[in-house]
Amino acid sequence: MHQKRLSAPKTYKIPRKISKWIVKPSPGPHNRNAIPLLVVIRDFLNLADTAREARRIISSGEVLVDGIVRRDYKFPIGLFDVVSIPKIEKNYRMIFDEKGRFVPREVDDHNMKLYKIINKTVVRGGKVQLNLFDGTNILSTNDYKTKDSLLLRIPEKEIVDHLKFEDGALVMITGGSHAGEIGKLKDFKVVRSSSPNLVTVESRGTDITTIIDYIFVVGKKGSERPVIDLGV
Repeated sequence: MHQKRLSAPKTYKIPRKISKWIVKPSPGPHNRNAIPLLVVIRDFLNLADTAREARRIISSGEVLVDGIVRRDYKFPIGLFDVVSIPKIEKNYRMIFDEKGRFVPREVDDHNMKLYKIINKTVVRGGKVQLNLFDGTNILSTNDYKTKDSLLLRIPEKEIVDHLKFEDGALVMITGGSHAGEIGKLKDFKVVRSSSPNLVTVESRGTDITTIIDYIFVVGKKGSERPVIDLGV
């Protein structure tokens, strides 16, 4: 029910010893590494000095996440989420720093968000439902494959672009010791066992081998830049 600062996930870029406890995120989008909205407002953006002030800002409806007003101060914020504060005309995208920790970056393309397809299901009427990495589900066609990424306009969830998981695609590593690294997908190895499949990513002249679940396509084949602003 509670979260100690010392045992908080390593993706939290917070002081660990200034106090004992920190807010724990509510169940919702992303996984346990998501950061509570209160921590983003107070500790990351410095828009409040205390938890009480941050809760007041959030409960008043002044904070949007992916274009939707969120009043729950424990609402989980994860990778590529866009936190907007219309009152001060600021928009921030949650990305990784060089140590794989979440940091907010001010962006202009706040109406766009990248989603990874983790699964597909067929629902009533034979329609294809795309299950995305943060728990979002959208109805679409069978033209998209798992591991591909979609660029959606938010909050409408309208598909703007399709990024394929293929050799040469620009990808981000989202887990392990190389979390936050961006490079070109170089090789994909199917492991004939219960072990996870492996991929090789070329980043800054170095080959990095990691598991396929840690790969997130952020740019098309041959592209040198991601389709959204990631601070690179």
